[in-house]
Amino acid sequence: MNWFDRLFGAPGVPEVMAEPQWRLPVASGGMREFQVGNVNSAKELADALRTGMTGTAGQPVTIDTALRVATVMACVRIRSGAVANMPLGIKERVDERTRRNRTDLPVWRVLNRRPNQWQRPAEFKRMMEAHVQLRGNGYAKKIYGVGNKLLALIPLHPDRVKVDQLADMQLVYTFIAKDGRTVVFPQEEIFHLRGLSLDGITGLSPLTYMREAISTALAMEHHGATVFGQGANVSGAFKLPAGRTLTVEQSDALRAQLDQYRSGGSRDGKVIVLEDGLEFQQMALTAEDAQWLQSREFSRIDICMFYGVMPHLIGITSGNTQLGSSIESQGQSFLTYTLEDSLVAWEEAIGAECLDWASNDLYARFNRNAIVRADLKSRWEAYVKGLQWGVYSPNQVLQMEDENPRDGGDVYYDPPNTAGTPGGNGSGGNSNVAA
Repeated sequence: MNWFDRLFGAPGVPEVMAEPQWRLPVASGGMREFQVGNVNSAKELADALRTGMTGTAGQPVTIDTALRVATVMACVRIRSGAVANMPLGIKERVDERTRRNRTDLPVWRVLNRRPNQWQRPAEFKRMMEAHVQLRGNGYAKKIYGVGNKLLALIPLHPDRVKVDQLADMQLVYTFIAKDGRTVVFPQEEIFHLRGLSLDGITGLSPLTYMREAISTALAMEHHGATVFGQGANVSGAFKLPAGRTLTVEQSDALRAQLDQYRSGGSRDGKVIVLEDGLEFQQMALTAEDAQWLQSREFSRIDICMFYGVMPHLIGITSGNTQLGSSIESQGQSFLTYTLEDSLVAWEEAIGAECLDWASNDLYARFNRNAIVRADLKSRWEAYVKGLQWGVYSPNQVLQMEDENPRDGGDVYYDPPNTAGTPGGNGSGGNSNVAA
């Protein structure tokens, strides 16, 4: 039986290792298949039903509800988008000093041209990284052709995958198809991305540890929507002189006039004529409202801390010290303290699970310089310094800018401080020309 039949079923093939599937209700209605790795017994099911999906703030936390929190969506979008949009190359060490791109390898074509029949490369990488950021793990079934060539990577939803370690330390992956069948894959058939892990087998689910922060954020969003939706928050009041009251007819007329202004339309922005001594008194923000806004800000920052995303990247600017930094400095901070963790995980997973182990000279490498692609000034300043110090030739700069080479452009200039040293002409000329 081939991999397609095992994964999606074949006529006349009996089910393999059929197991009961736990189904839990979700907040939006209907049922959701719970992650088999989380629920393996009746006791674990009871625990999950009692407390496993709900924080102390009383709001259920699932992928669906978590992504409705703007901060969670923004952090996941930023981290997964950065991985998806950064160029990924397969390189070979020719010798100690020389590297070359191996765009001829099947794994390069899978990762940069067509990972499977329906996804584009950026879509695949973005989805896999989002799985890691939400569930701690990203899984894909490796499809091989003639000559053990990698042909495709078929993503598997992390909620349908369970990982076990055998006595010989090998891993096995149990996948539950949508029709309830259970398929077991050996370790060599699965591409596995792990987030932070305590056992080295599976990554920790960020949603599990962020449950309280997300539940609090959901409760505060719900409270704010209820208050503003029902008009319980007042911005002002009308005041009459002492001893004066409005008749029922006057109150109804004033209320109708205010309703017209609140509904917008052609009268929006105009003034209200106050009669019978009425005065409008502005209502200041209450201490409770101010505390609610402050708590909401703290909740957003807490979620940013879980994802390692600097608050200013999602629009939190109050008290931020990064805003005075250059785009290059901010990009470097994001790369060093946040993105590097994901990039190294991808590079090592590709090297260990998709490249030929017989060759120690092949490796995957993201082009981290692409983090400043949008900063034209910083990019060209780096090119100028590279040219001045003989690091780049003009044609290398043109190549990095995706431009065609020019005649005589394979020249490396001497550094400007080489006067009087062996081989240096002190003029910054073209003493070294590429062969």
